Amino acid sequence: MKAVDALLEGLVDYAGLFPPAGESMSQALEGYASYLSGPDRDALGRLIIPFSRLKEFESTAGEFLPRETGREPWKLSVITTGDISAAAVEIASFNRRHSESATAGLAVIDVVELKAATPAEIELQRSRIPASFTTYFEIPLDGELSAFFKTLARSGARAKIRTGGVTADAFPSAEAIVSFLVAAHREGVPFKATAGLHHPVRGKYRLTYESGSPTGLMYGFLNVFLAAVLVGAGGGRDDALALLEESDSSAFSFSDDAIVWRGHRFDVEQIRASRSEFAMSFGSCSFREPVDELDGLARSVGAGTR
Repeated sequence: MKAVDALLEGLVDYAGLFPPAGESMSQALEGYASYLSGPDRDALGRLIIPFSRLKEFESTAGEFLPRETGREPWKLSVITTGDISAAAVEIASFNRRHSESATAGLAVIDVVELKAATPAEIELQRSRIPASFTTYFEIPLDGELSAFFKTLARSGARAKIRTGGVTADAFPSAEAIVSFLVAAHREGVPFKATAGLHHPVRGKYRLTYESGSPTGLMYGFLNVFLAAVLVGAGGGRDDALALLEESDSSAFSFSDDAIVWRGHRFDVEQIRASRSEFAMSFGSCSFREPVDELDGLARSVGAGTR
């Protein structure tokens, strides 16, 4: 496995229903189906669905979902708010309807994403969701991170960081992201990211797909996930911050064995370990944009093709 492939494996959770893409349900499902059968399918993670649109998903997905026994079901992550206990019951019912013995098409919700303003909210909400589900909690970056991560670790839950949005003020500081990564690693809590990571390397990009959209400084997913590898390997906070803020694409180089940034070498095994145990994925309303841009970057700096 090449280093770029190790980085990309299952990296992009497809969130086409969300801004700035804001696709219709049929558009999002058609897109996800095409990516699952495409040449870059190994980079594709789960399909992200708001719980409030789960019935719409079921009424639309029939023509797209696999039905044959032995086929892999679609894996879904559901963003849940409101009555968590009621949502857990409906999610379990959904999974029964779409199990291998069902005729509704194969799909499974195995990830639930929530938001918590306090550690106590994490404990309460996690207690209402069966342990068989993987849970991610989006937490505030301006709070006492240590208390949040200790609670996440104790609850067997994971963390979620919002790394951007459709307005410039939605992007957290680089210092806040590094603090998140350091705290997550210290407590052994895996994480995912969401929003604003359409491009590999940090830079100024359009914030939406609208004509004339304002631009803003956006983080690169390559920066964020290599910073996670660096932190996981015992790298210093200053180096992680510098990597997160790197905007020169020529500072990265790629080979089959490693990705290198300014003398820091991240080999395949380090990247695979981080991706499987720590830096899990990021949600993006575009799948092709991040994958194609990383491929173009790798080609331009001498890695050859994937």
